[in-house]
Amino acid sequence: MMASVAARELADGEVVFVGIGLPNLACNLARATHAPRLVLIYESGAVGAAPERLPVSIGDPALVTGSLMVCGMVDVFQLLLQNGRVEVGFLGGAQVDRYGNINTTVIGPYARPTVRLPGSGGAAEIAIHAQRTLVVSKLSPRAFPERVDFITSPGHRSGGVPRTQLGMPGAGPVKVITDKAVLEADEATGELVLAALYPGVDPSEVQAGVGWPLGSRPRLGRIDPPTATDLRLLRHVLDPKRLHLKA
Repeated sequence: MMASVAARELADGEVVFVGIGLPNLACNLARATHAPRLVLIYESGAVGAAPERLPVSIGDPALVTGSLMVCGMVDVFQLLLQNGRVEVGFLGGAQVDRYGNINTTVIGPYARPTVRLPGSGGAAEIAIHAQRTLVVSKLSPRAFPERVDFITSPGHRSGGVPRTQLGMPGAGPVKVITDKAVLEADEATGELVLAALYPGVDPSEVQAGVGWPLGSRPRLGRIDPPTATDLRLLRHVLDPKRLHLKA
């Protein structure tokens, strides 16, 4: 469901900065269905990648075959991302707070954390410079606290200051795609609010998965389940070994 919903957010011909996991699966589903001209960029330097199999890391050689260009990471970040040429950035994280700030650095105090996470990589740059950002993450109170333990990738507001005042050119996380619903950033406040529900999900289930009083759109959307074509591609073509899919 998450991969299918994320794929629908992508338009044909868009330039997408993508990582490994469900975002990668979503991008390749979009390419195989409604967006064949989607341009995928990976942090390792593969631009216009067209992998024949699901890559297991950003350094997977499957990304090189058929790519439009293979370059250094400096070129990817300076010439493409910081130059405003990336239209969509995909991100995930250990924590996402009510303003879309993402934590992939530490759980607990920075000086003495209970868990030390991988860190930013290119995530902070993506969150700042991509024209819009999509976040993919499963709901739980631990994953969606009111305030993240550390801001790795900035959302819409930090310490009460909106991202526009901090000089960030991108729109930030416009949607958060979860396993029960889609959250969107409120245009006025930047706070994440409930925008649409998956089939059979009640708003109370979504509220139980976040650590703040969750607002909602005046009219909630209802999201269609994956099509038969989506399921066939996901299960038998894109991820037959179930690297990311569980069912």
